[in-house]
Amino acid sequence: MMTLVLPLSEPGAGPSPLMPHTAEIVFGLVFLILLAIAFAKIVVPKFEKAYADRTAAIEGGMNEAKQAQAEAKAALDKYNAQLAEARSEAAKIREDAREQGAQIIAEMREQANVESERIVTHARTQIDAERTQAVASLRSEVGSMATSLAGRIVGESLEDEARQRRTVERFLEELESSESARQAVGTDG
Repeated sequence: MMTLVLPLSEPGAGPSPLMPHTAEIVFGLVFLILLAIAFAKIVVPKFEKAYADRTAAIEGGMNEAKQAQAEAKAALDKYNAQLAEARSEAAKIREDAREQGAQIIAEMREQANVESERIVTHARTQIDAERTQAVASLRSEVGSMATSLAGRIVGESLEDEARQRRTVERFLEELESSESARQAVGTDG
């Protein structure tokens, strides 16, 4: 195997093909400097402007987002305050309704009590009237029966009305006094 080695430059052969000429190096450096200046004067400001615009747009978007977030928070706080107010108002309305319901129930009970007292009083009055009427009717019937029975027993007519009335009244008084005595003994014992 054979290795091929090329000498970079031979001492008498002239300029090396790998090394550029000095004029090319100077021209390349001048072109590079002009290119850097043109890049710094034209391209870099456009990049800076685009970067600044983008930064401003991002910051503006962030500010708008913060503002929208603050508005949303304010709206949420307002909604929560309204909701709390509505809840307290609903609780107040429920409490008022309970109180009114209790008041209506109390009024209805009072009316029912008054009506029941009126009915009981009327019933008692009616019962007393009917009892008085029944007692009067019984007195007359018992009187006539007692008179006819006494007439049969005695054998004479007791048709005299004044005599009949006195006899009946005496009989009923004795009956009432014996009944009163029986009730007094029953309640004492």
